[in-house]
Amino acid sequence: MLSQLHDLDLQLLRLFVNVVECGGFSAAQGELGLSQSSISQQMAKLETRLGYRLCSRGKGGFKITPKGEQLLSATRSLFESIEAFRHQSNGVAGRLIGEVRLGLSEALDQSVLQRVADAIRRFRERDESVRIELISAMPGEMERLLLQQRLDLAIGYFSQVQSAFDYRELFTETQHLYCAAGHPLFTDDAPDEQALQACDRVDHPYRFLRSDEPFQGKMCSARSEQVEGTLAFILSGKHVGYLPEHFARSWEDKGLLRAVRRADMSFDVAFHLARHRAQVPGDAQKAFEEDLLAAFG
Repeated sequence: MLSQLHDLDLQLLRLFVNVVECGGFSAAQGELGLSQSSISQQMAKLETRLGYRLCSRGKGGFKITPKGEQLLSATRSLFESIEAFRHQSNGVAGRLIGEVRLGLSEALDQSVLQRVADAIRRFRERDESVRIELISAMPGEMERLLLQQRLDLAIGYFSQVQSAFDYRELFTETQHLYCAAGHPLFTDDAPDEQALQACDRVDHPYRFLRSDEPFQGKMCSARSEQVEGTLAFILSGKHVGYLPEHFARSWEDKGLLRAVRRADMSFDVAFHLARHRAQVPGDAQKAFEEDLLAAFG
């Protein structure tokens, strides 16, 4: 039984909520950045502190107990109250204070960065004393940070299957299939399907993005999470792969890259502003989100 709440108890309770939201220990590993054994040990520590079991995790799979359900509801209310208290105590005299943490996808177009800069300018013209942190990360990492409530907002391309998130579309980015000098397709103005299928493509780890790619070549011996890595594979002259149009433009202008069947092998990627709907935003976070949406029109 918890007679007093300590920082460790709050950490264990937050872990418990994350495990339940993910649907089990195994599924929570990637979101928490912890091994399954470490999660199990911490859950056992919390159960020992409480004096009762929170969940069953045997052959029948993960299942929360009735007492665990009650604790889950109480814990969520506790965190909402703590967050509300933090924001209310910070909002003294109408001045915006605190911190805003924004995640940004990699290799964004200059026009997108200019809009983010415009949002920052708008925000800095308010009555505020806020620390803004910009964090560049891959989509999977940003989703993990949002789930852990270590980001307030994130701009990127997401799977949009996270029921815990709210999404607002901001803009789209065009992706083309590229090859480089030395590749057989570089001098082929209209390669047929057989020529395309003979190509070794660069694999993207995000299946939700790859499912939209018009070219679904079966030969794949290269994999990269970042666009810089994809570019390196393509420039070798041995692979084809998708790159953002704005990112590849300078290489294409130099004659080092060429888009393959631009008319039917290209596609658009939607970028969204995402936030955790259970995270109670403070005045500073609300204001910054307003300025971001205004900057993106």
